[in-house]
Amino acid sequence: MGLPTDARTHRSPYALVRMTDTRTIRSYLESLVEEATRAAVAAGDLPDIALPGPALERPKDPANGDFASTLPLRLARAAMRPPIEIANAIAKHVPADPVIERPHVAAPGFINFTLSAGFLQQQVEHIIAAGPEYADPDIGQGRSAQVEFVSANPTGPLHVGNGRGAAIGDALANALEAAGYRVEREYYINDAGTQTDYFAETLYARYQQAFGRDVALPPDGYPGTYMVELAEEVKARHGDGFLRPPGEPVPPELAELGIELMVDRIRRTLENFGVRYDRWYSEKSLYEPGGAYERAMAILRENGMLVERDGALWFASSELGEDKDNVVVRSDGRPTYYASDIAYHWDKFVRRGFHLVIDVWGADHHGHVSRLKTATKAVGADPDALHILLYQLVTLKRGGEVVRLSKRSGEIITLDELIDEVGSDAARFFFLLRSPGAQMDFDLDLAVRQSSENPVFYVQYAHARLCSILERAREQGLGPEGGDVSLLTAPHELALVREMMRLTDVIELVATRFEPQHLPHYAQELATAFHAFNDAFKQQNDPSLKVITEDQRLSRARLRLVLAARIALARVLALMGMSAPERM
Repeated sequence: MGLPTDARTHRSPYALVRMTDTRTIRSYLESLVEEATRAAVAAGDLPDIALPGPALERPKDPANGDFASTLPLRLARAAMRPPIEIANAIAKHVPADPVIERPHVAAPGFINFTLSAGFLQQQVEHIIAAGPEYADPDIGQGRSAQVEFVSANPTGPLHVGNGRGAAIGDALANALEAAGYRVEREYYINDAGTQTDYFAETLYARYQQAFGRDVALPPDGYPGTYMVELAEEVKARHGDGFLRPPGEPVPPELAELGIELMVDRIRRTLENFGVRYDRWYSEKSLYEPGGAYERAMAILRENGMLVERDGALWFASSELGEDKDNVVVRSDGRPTYYASDIAYHWDKFVRRGFHLVIDVWGADHHGHVSRLKTATKAVGADPDALHILLYQLVTLKRGGEVVRLSKRSGEIITLDELIDEVGSDAARFFFLLRSPGAQMDFDLDLAVRQSSENPVFYVQYAHARLCSILERAREQGLGPEGGDVSLLTAPHELALVREMMRLTDVIELVATRFEPQHLPHYAQELATAFHAFNDAFKQQNDPSLKVITEDQRLSRARLRLVLAARIALARVLALMGMSAPERM
């Protein structure tokens, strides 16, 4: 077992090494079950059979303890014994350990574990000592990970759907960092394609119109009023410097400037949303001499994976299990978006060497997932290290009615407008609340409601109350320093500790299954545990049953619990990219 234990005694170093050990209490208890099972086999209490992993789960009913092992149920067929008999045999060999009470066997074959009060009390000290890094599981062990998200075409402002992708990608990046990965956040700028050509043509048309020319918008152009504003900005900065004789094509300098201005606008929107990137990666850079495009295509060609057909160049993906081949170079010589993606992911995995790559895409890219994984393998990377997370659309509602257009512009609602109306904290929380793969309704009225019905208010208000208790204690000359946590024995006190301890499991879940929705749900559960702790004192007439009492020793102990709860709640808020207000 990784953690040393003086078996069959009442000594365990777990509480002492908890601050530096990378394993959670769950894995520690799993090691106890595994040891006990092997001891039962060695003693002849169980037959010598292959043992599956002793995975633990949390019982739905807290009365059944903090963790339960289902190992006896899974051993019953191979051992040819009733699960309850196997459970008793294993439980008998679990060594006495101050981390837990004696295990309890329950029908039909569960082994239930309850954490000891002494262990729970010591976790308060662990949380305070860990501070902002509390609950970080070292899953990544310093390996590199890249999260690419939003990456909207730089042809218009970000909309609400892009905001959902931003919240998901940033929260995932935060969780991966907490889990021990070296994370790079990246925005892929689609600045080399047909859409950017349409954008440039539209901008030039609007620019000419600003000087009084009667010019029609291109058929596939962008009619939004933001293009008028962009043209006016170019005119204000550069005058008529980009005007060409009527009928001439778009000046290349104007096309580049337009993309630059739009990317800058996107950057400001995301920074206002609390999202900052380590790198903004230009699609054009893929096509530089000796660049990623040339290298990736050379690899496919060397491996016989490129074939010419109908004047175009095809990736023979059907030979690798896809249902059809895919065009990478059109008959007119222009690379497809697929070719760009192949080159881009070769650059991610091979040139830059990321161990883990996560792409956060809109659900409309669903058909692209399989073929990109196939291409990733074909250029020499590990397709299992590529994870593509698809998120569904967002429906805004106000007063129960769907809101489709902006009141301000009569056009699509932008992320900037949403932030102005509800704030970035509320937007992030609501975007994360549902599984990425589920369509979501965003209740604009609820997001700004100042009541416990609003989950954002409910969670942030809990943090503000925690800060208020500590501040009020300071005013009375009290603080958490020197508090004796062994005085924390009330059920509502230990229940709060139990909830705080779950954060490590939550971070691990998000970082391994890429499911950021667990963060807001946990935040609500932790806030509920604190409110229950705080309200428990109000329901008692005994003056000693308050956080701050005449007993200074007890007060300081409870203030340490309050401080630990504030640290844990601030931690999960930070993982979601939200603020932790001290007053509300």
